[in-house]
Amino acid sequence: MTQQMILTAEVSADLLGARLDQALAQLFPDYSRSRLKVWIDDSRVKVNGKIVNKAREKVFGGEQIEVNAEIEEEIRFDPQNIPLNIVYEDEDIIVINKPKNLVVHPGAGNPDGTVLNALLYHYPPITEVPRAGIVHRLDKDTTGLMVVAKNIPAQTHLVTALQKRQITREYEAVASGIMTQGGKVDEPMARHPTKRTAMAVHPMGKPAITHYRIMERFRNYTRLRLRLETGRTHQIRVHMAYIAHPLLGDQLYGGRPRPPKGASEELLSVLRGFQRQALHAAMLRLAHPITGEMMEWHAPLPEDFVELIHALKADYELYKDQLDY
Repeated sequence: MTQQMILTAEVSADLLGARLDQALAQLFPDYSRSRLKVWIDDSRVKVNGKIVNKAREKVFGGEQIEVNAEIEEEIRFDPQNIPLNIVYEDEDIIVINKPKNLVVHPGAGNPDGTVLNALLYHYPPITEVPRAGIVHRLDKDTTGLMVVAKNIPAQTHLVTALQKRQITREYEAVASGIMTQGGKVDEPMARHPTKRTAMAVHPMGKPAITHYRIMERFRNYTRLRLRLETGRTHQIRVHMAYIAHPLLGDQLYGGRPRPPKGASEELLSVLRGFQRQALHAAMLRLAHPITGEMMEWHAPLPEDFVELIHALKADYELYKDQLDY
């Protein structure tokens, strides 16, 4: 929701020779310099009835200023008593093991019932930290480890560590197809040109690097261990689809179930029932943002993932003598 309003003022004589953005900061102190700069750039500022969209433009005193302001209403999120699987907590950070079917941050279609709402209930002072201390996200149906900052100094250090690629995040996944060796996908990513909710490899996108190695091979599927070097939205899902091995269950990126020939009813049932991408954040390693101590956590595979691996293994054992790998 946005609110429209007209702000007016007269430039005082003591602002003679000031830049327009500096003058606006003096005339409208309730608004940040960055917000005022956006209004100037968006041609929302008039000086003596004429639009001026250059922040460096000088004022001389006596000018009539009119700002066609557009202000986004601040959204308040409510604390909600949603259980969190906390694997570690101290004065500065919380590490959680996120289950499937839980959104991290409120957004379109998910106004509440999120990790953020749960954090506000669990630790009310976190409301003072931007985004309730959330510094990285997992997709709704991706399970596993996330670190959250409980205060602004911790958040600042964690964000910097992420940007410098100093936080190690490893995942387990099941990819479609039989892969013969591990490797690296180094392909930039951007928003998909036509699918609003999807990402895509794009030459003009942001750098994205995913490392992967083979843990086990089944019929039609491969179990992988992956490490993120960067942290783009849907990165593992997009990169694996890009190399023609989309994650099992990932309907957005082409990971529809592909049962192997002669699959048992048990495997077919498990594949039909696995209604999410087979992706789990299994390991998180970082230097504590305040003490600097190196810390590492591991999250076991969730029950549905264990059941999936078990069914794929059982199917492989039945047919392994007929396979050439």
